[in-house]
Amino acid sequence: MSEHVDWRLRGAGVDLCNCDYGCPCQFNALPSHGTCEAAVGYHIEEGHFGDVALAGLNVACTFFWPGAVHEGHGQCQAFIDERATAAQRQALLTILSGQEQVPTAFFAIFASTVETMHEPQFVPVEVSTDRAALTATIRVPGVLDGYAEPIRNPVDGSVHRARLLLPDGFEFAETDCASATFNCSGAIRLNYAGRNAMLYDLHMGPNGIIHA
Repeated sequence: MSEHVDWRLRGAGVDLCNCDYGCPCQFNALPSHGTCEAAVGYHIEEGHFGDVALAGLNVACTFFWPGAVHEGHGQCQAFIDERATAAQRQALLTILSGQEQVPTAFFAIFASTVETMHEPQFVPVEVSTDRAALTATIRVPGVLDGYAEPIRNPVDGSVHRARLLLPDGFEFAETDCASATFNCSGAIRLNYAGRNAMLYDLHMGPNGIIHA
């Protein structure tokens, strides 16, 4: 029997980061521009933490690392859907902290690289994705505004589709690549355009990705 609380998140995920399209991190390479800065959003379609239901909620996080993620010294701020109850808020913060996940799984790995956790905000959070259209939004009104749109062919402007497969990935096994524009005026300041976006299906539990 697992020593961790039984939990699951399934829904739409979107990562917006300051790297070039495709993101070198996915290839065990260093960040395109030295630092790693990102806004991440999840819309939870199905989910629970023990007996606490999580379906229908949205979560966003902003990140900053002064170098590659694995080198640590990161910062994070979480934005939790204001509609969440006290129990749901605590459940989501516990999941994001990696406390209820094996050390080799996604949330636990990222949490181990963060040394400054800024005060979480319980605010309106909007997260939506359309992988077929290669579009997505992450929005916290007045604080965070991010969106993904298709990468365009520089000659004729047509949509360029690219998909990344990671059979041994720990965040996702497959993602669609797009172009990110995002800015944030919260504890972590962000302001980027024409950078990397990844749209994927989130399906995560105590042992990492749920392949089902």
